Amino acid sequence: MAESSPTQYFIQGITKSGRKFRPSDWSERLCGVMSAYGPKAKGPNARLQYSIYVRPTMIDDIKVVILDARLRDIEPMAFDFVLNFAKDNDLLVTEACELPPHHGTQTQAQSQPQAQPQAQTEPQTQPKD
Repeated sequence: MAESSPTQYFIQGITKSGRKFRPSDWSERLCGVMSAYGPKAKGPNARLQYSIYVRPTMIDDIKVVILDARLRDIEPMAFDFVLNFAKDNDLLVTEACELPPHHGTQTQAQSQPQAQPQAQTEPQTQPKD
């Protein structure tokens, strides 16, 4: 049985009314708070870094926080905290998952490379003097 790709939630720095969310560093602040959740986040060799489950990014000119659904299994309250933050601030949230390269939705014609048309040239004749 194939393992399914984890679901991710894209929390955009845009409110449902279309306004840019403030403060401008909201995504870094939220991800900083969540940095304690993830591998190597605790112990003597721990260092400050974003969690692999909650990380900031930019899509076009919009700040986005990507929330990995696997956090729900590790720490349900932390997962709920992030989604409730988005809900309380009226932020746009999109649920998505990554599809594997050969996910079975391609048709046979789409999966085969298209043959490139060959340019046809006609022989040129030399002008006679």
